[in-house]
Amino acid sequence: MPDKPLVAIAQPPQEGAGVAVPGVGVVPPDGSDCVTSMTELSLERENVRHGGTGGVSTNNRSLGFAPAFVDRETRAIYLSRFADGRPAPYHLLEGLPHELVLSRRACGRVAEVKPSLVSGFVRDGRFYTREEAAQDARWRAS
Repeated sequence: MPDKPLVAIAQPPQEGAGVAVPGVGVVPPDGSDCVTSMTELSLERENVRHGGTGGVSTNNRSLGFAPAFVDRETRAIYLSRFADGRPAPYHLLEGLPHELVLSRRACGRVAEVKPSLVSGFVRDGRFYTREEAAQDARWRAS
């Protein structure tokens, strides 16, 4: 089972990343009222959006970032883990605590989690959004 979450003050969302609304989730940056839950597909889309930047695990691991999720409602941070509790090298929904899971597939795999979860990274006990990690990686490369 996953360890107790690290607790840190979550950073406000970056421009264009949507707005975190306590008790609601992340409202899309287009201003629509459609709040979506996080799924494997949404994680894949994030990876495409941040491809080639430090906003994906393969490009920031060497900088000490570990994939993680922050719950904007509770500000709890959860390291990404495999279902058996081992740390995962990329974002996975399987290792998140049961209370964050909204639905599972027939096979038992996590289908979606709370919309208040945001994927990002942890380094030195601090949560970074994908945008912040990408910016940090650019700064370190210059």
